[in-house]
Amino acid sequence: MTERLNQEQLSQIITEVQGLQIRQEAELDKQQIREILQELNLPPELLDEAIIQLRRRQALKVQQRRNRWIISGVVAAFVVAIASTVFFIQQNNSLISRVSTQQDRITLVADSGNLNTISRQDSQEVFYRVTLKDAPVGKKLSLSCNWIDPNGQIVKQNRYQTREINTSIWDTHCRYTIGATAPVGNWQVQMFLEGRQISDQRFEVK
Repeated sequence: MTERLNQEQLSQIITEVQGLQIRQEAELDKQQIREILQELNLPPELLDEAIIQLRRRQALKVQQRRNRWIISGVVAAFVVAIASTVFFIQQNNSLISRVSTQQDRITLVADSGNLNTISRQDSQEVFYRVTLKDAPVGKKLSLSCNWIDPNGQIVKQNRYQTREINTSIWDTHCRYTIGATAPVGNWQVQMFLEGRQISDQRFEVK
């Protein structure tokens, strides 16, 4: 079946043929190039080598252009990755910075309210219980505690990570055993969230 063309397609074909004709007329064959070289007093026998070198340079330009595109793509991907990382870190820091203490207290194993005085003779495990507010749901928090004796010495450090938080009000605790040899006087315990102190409590050991 003969393919039929409409008027618009015919016009496009005519334009394309004219373009091909112009390009062909602008191109020179080897014999014409040799004649031009002779007129310029240049050795025609070097024509083939010159054509090879020209094609090599053209191929090199194409490769360099391709390499620039590849490098640009890699750089763009790297920039996007950095921007995404910075955004994630800033977002995470913003969530962490909003966490604060709603309530804290000193207790023994049985939570019977805040204790102001601990007896060292009983060698009991002391708990520092802290209720956090604005805890980031779906995250895990890195917490630590310093237990400081009356001489200002840190005698115990707790470092731990919470399980995944599922509510913005979150209870946590750290603990330390006050033994019979513990110095008497005013003690202090501090809680830190990723290096930022969020609470502290004082109690007396007798």
